[in-house]
Amino acid sequence: MQRLRFAVAALLSLASTTLTPAFAEEARMPRTLSISGHGETRSTPDMAFVTSGVMSQGATAAEALAANTTTMNALFAALKQAGIAEKDVQTSNFSIQPRLDFGTNNTGQPPKLVGYDVSNTVTVTVRKIADLGPLLDRLVQSGSNQVNGISFQVSEPDAALDSARKLAAEDATRKAKVYADALGVTLGPVLSISEGGESQPPVPMFRRAMMQSDAPAGAPVPVAAGQQVLSVDVSVTWEIK
Repeated sequence: MQRLRFAVAALLSLASTTLTPAFAEEARMPRTLSISGHGETRSTPDMAFVTSGVMSQGATAAEALAANTTTMNALFAALKQAGIAEKDVQTSNFSIQPRLDFGTNNTGQPPKLVGYDVSNTVTVTVRKIADLGPLLDRLVQSGSNQVNGISFQVSEPDAALDSARKLAAEDATRKAKVYADALGVTLGPVLSISEGGESQPPVPMFRRAMMQSDAPAGAPVPVAAGQQVLSVDVSVTWEIK
């Protein structure tokens, strides 16, 4: 019986000696180098988003709402006359708020209700930049007294983003070679590539830049689309030797 135990122990020891190097080889993780790269291109925006609306006041909420509705209908009609499709007009804010008078002295009295304010705004997609200036003028003439700003965008950014991707990959590769040379290692095959996200931040243009009080009557509102930065970030991992 004792001889059998020694035989089993010897076989287990031999199996352990035989399998351990294989498991160790499989468990050995390759040395890696991970680098991030950034690429960006510039494109001229070809569409814009305008937020415009009407603020109306009244002694009662119903009175303010009626006045606001009348002017908003005129604004919608102006948009239709300008060739803006219904799908490109979306209500972005609507509110009815009491207007309070807090007085000028600190008497401790509660504020006095003096009326109501109704605000209704829409976001308009303008698909031709050349139409933007005349549209702003038309909106104001129709009764809009709120233009909160403009943002520009590139409608088809894929080609520009693909160029940014190539630049990001080149940037990551360039930096990886610098690190490899500095550390005395050699870059091996690429093990993984991940994109951190593409970016096309809107280019804002605020009301102060859009409306000029000294502009001649009837002159279209001056606008400038400029250029927009489209960027991509990537992370690349190489095996190093």
